[in-house]
Amino acid sequence: MILLTFNIINSDAESNNSVEISTSDRTKITQDKTNLILKILNYHDIKASFFIEISIIEKLKTLIKAISAQGHEIAFYNKDSTLTKIENIKKQTEELLQKQIRGIRQKEIKYPLEDLKSLEFNYVSNIDNSNILFPFKRLKRDTEILEDNGVSIVPESISPYSQLPYNDFVFQALPMTYYQNMVFETLKSEEFVLIYINSWQFTDFKKNGLKVPFYRCYNSGKKMEDKLDALLTFINEKELATSRMKDYIF
Repeated sequence: MILLTFNIINSDAESNNSVEISTSDRTKITQDKTNLILKILNYHDIKASFFIEISIIEKLKTLIKAISAQGHEIAFYNKDSTLTKIENIKKQTEELLQKQIRGIRQKEIKYPLEDLKSLEFNYVSNIDNSNILFPFKRLKRDTEILEDNGVSIVPESISPYSQLPYNDFVFQALPMTYYQNMVFETLKSEEFVLIYINSWQFTDFKKNGLKVPFYRCYNSGKKMEDKLDALLTFINEKELATSRMKDYIF
């Protein structure tokens, strides 16, 4: 099973000129790139899970409704929000969608499972806080979904052959043919492959006046669109099963 997920978060890249890019402008870029992702998914008739960063959810209500209406899952991405903020936004979003928010993704700040359970989250999908060398280290980690205190813990996926994680940078950096083979081979020995990609990776950084390291510019923008399209084409041609996170776990 392929669990395709997208982190909908604003880029925190510095401005490339003397004019600072406002938060609203960054959110507009995020919205535009998410709509682009939705078009690609719709073309291939593949459903995914969208982890929306909590601080921008209130500004993306129309987008969130569109994501949900197209059959995708809405979950949360917590960057630095308090538990009280998470609780309030969760209630507001569930009222907006008339659906329960089951999942949350964490990276730098990771709340205990008992706190997440008290907010009625059913699963957590954490991301390792790693530096640029991390994607190319040989890794060994449990890749099975565990349950603790009533909350399912979904680990990052790792290729048992290349030992590369299926994170955002690896998707951007690897040649697509190699990545496709990695997915195909992993599914022969693992029950699922969890892939996550960031919405800001689809940004044309030069056009939008954003300054990012060279390794983050590589294959960004239109090339990321082409890579996502190629991956989804491969999934359908090989008739590989896909699922939203909440459906697979429950």
